[in-house]
Amino acid sequence: MAPLKSLEPEFSAIDSHFQMFCVSLGIFTEDFLLYDLHKLTGFAEQKPNSERLKQGITQLLSVVDGLHKPWMNGMDLLEDAKQNKHILSTGCEGIDMLLGGGLREGQLTEIVGPSSSGKTQVCLQAASSVAKKHMGSVVYIDTCNSFSPQRVASFVGLVSNLPFDQGAKHKILQNVMSNILCHSVFDIFAMFGVLHQLEFKLRSQKGDNQVQLLIVDSISSLITPILGGSGLHGHALMLSVGYLLKKLAHEHNIAILVTNHTVGGEGGIPKPALGETWKSIPHVRLLLSRDRGNNICSVSIIKHSSMASGKAASFMIYG
Repeated sequence: MAPLKSLEPEFSAIDSHFQMFCVSLGIFTEDFLLYDLHKLTGFAEQKPNSERLKQGITQLLSVVDGLHKPWMNGMDLLEDAKQNKHILSTGCEGIDMLLGGGLREGQLTEIVGPSSSGKTQVCLQAASSVAKKHMGSVVYIDTCNSFSPQRVASFVGLVSNLPFDQGAKHKILQNVMSNILCHSVFDIFAMFGVLHQLEFKLRSQKGDNQVQLLIVDSISSLITPILGGSGLHGHALMLSVGYLLKKLAHEHNIAILVTNHTVGGEGGIPKPALGETWKSIPHVRLLLSRDRGNNICSVSIIKHSSMASGKAASFMIYG
């Protein structure tokens, strides 16, 4: 559940006065669920602005109710997958062939690889592909200052032999670039803020140009700094952001693509960073590797919810 302050734009009664009332009782987010509703209402009735406070309680209850989805049987889940969980092309032929078409909505896909292995290119190419081919919005969370609008524009293919005049090409480029919303985020707490804002946006989105893809490049640069020491707080935050990402993917039928770096494993063999705890989060994990002598990048499946691991493909690195 989001912090109370972040609920204020959508729920007018959860204003600063209501937040102060909650803070006085030790309520910040999910602590609301620990209170007896009748006692909470009783405390509110003792205040001069009791009616307004009770409106806030009612609105907060509606938020809690919205968090609980009805149970679904296997047939319901199958129909949901067929009707709502579409496949989005990454624009990278090798990866699309490997994944049976591309990124699946409702799933979190992780790309793992060392520096300069092509992780950011895949992200930029996927963003341009979804914004152009699917006419959907892309939310791009940039944690390393690696987002390049020039590279996105080159992936759109407007300088190729498309049968359009310059005015039409510019219009397509304009539409694609306006469909990619980039946020620069440099710590895990700012990441939570952006994700909660996105959650509110997803709840209310209707019609055309809906968010179809969320990209985080890179997730490991946000999480690695909080994992030091012997405490469990960093691991708890890591799991919280992971489960929030999966929740957004499933409940709002969006595809999520994140990148992760590699670290030295047993015998010097590279392995994904973030440890054993994180590896249960992604539905799909792809490993990238690149021969420094050329621009060919190899990609292989190391985890997939419905495919065998070990399958491999390749693609070209640009720039």
